[in-house]
Amino acid sequence: MHIKVGIFSIIFFMAAVVPVCAATDAFEFDNFTITESGDADLNAAAVSLNAGAQPITVNNFDIAGIMLGMSFDDVETLFFKTKGLYSPRRENSIIYSIQKDWKYNLDYECRQQGIYAPAELEQCINTLARDRGLLYAAELHLVRENTGETIVVYFTSNASDNVVWRVLYNNDVNEIEGDHEKFADQREKKILAFWQGVLDKYGAPNSGTDKWISTNNAYDPMMTAYYGSLDLVDNGLNASDMAKNVQQARENFQAKPYAF
Repeated sequence: MHIKVGIFSIIFFMAAVVPVCAATDAFEFDNFTITESGDADLNAAAVSLNAGAQPITVNNFDIAGIMLGMSFDDVETLFFKTKGLYSPRRENSIIYSIQKDWKYNLDYECRQQGIYAPAELEQCINTLARDRGLLYAAELHLVRENTGETIVVYFTSNASDNVVWRVLYNNDVNEIEGDHEKFADQREKKILAFWQGVLDKYGAPNSGTDKWISTNNAYDPMMTAYYGSLDLVDNGLNASDMAKNVQQARENFQAKPYAF
C-alpha cells in the first residue's frame, strides 16, 4: 500500500458471431497466466490545475520508455527482444485475460454443448476466447533485479487495439530496514534522490503537489507520484474499452433461436 505524499512537502482492458462447436483444442501456453478481467483499481477523483499552472501533455510521458497508447507488440519487442535495464519477471510475466461479459457469453455457449465439468468448461471457454480474439495480453510484469524496481504495464482488450492504458512503477525507497539512525538517514537520502529524479524528468506537478494532469477531467491522461511509486494512467481509455466490451458482448450473445 502506498502513502501519497506531496513532492514539495518533502523539499518535494469484436469477434464475429460464428457457429458454436465443441472446443477441445489443446490449450497450453508457456510463461503466462489466464485471469478474467476484474474491476479497475483506480482513483478517478476530481483534479484541478494549480493556480497559474498550465495543462501538461501527459501522453508524452514515459516510464522506462513505455508510453500510454503503445501497442502490446511494441512493448513486448522493447523488453523481450532487446536487452535493457528491465526484463520480464521469471514466472507469469504476461497475464492474459478475458473480459468478464465475454466470459459469461462463452460459459453459456459451452454449457449449451453439454460441457459442465469445471476443467472442461474452462478449457472450452479459453479456447473459444483465443480463437475469437477475445483472449488478450492484459498485463506485463517487468523487473530490474539489481535495484528491486518493478513495472506493471496494463493493456486494453483487442476491442481497443490492445494498447497501454496504465503504467505502474515501484521501487524500494520507502522500505524500512531498521530503526537505527543510520537507516533513517539512508532511507531519507534514497527518497530525496527519487523525488529529485522525478522532478528532473517530468518537471513540477501542475495539480496539487503530486499530480501531472492533461486537463481537469480525471478521465484524461495523468500521472500521480507516491513514495517510491509512479502511476501513469489513462482512465478514459480504460473506461471506453470496458464499455465497448459490454456492448459487443451483449450484441453477440448467442441465445437460443426462440420462435413465437
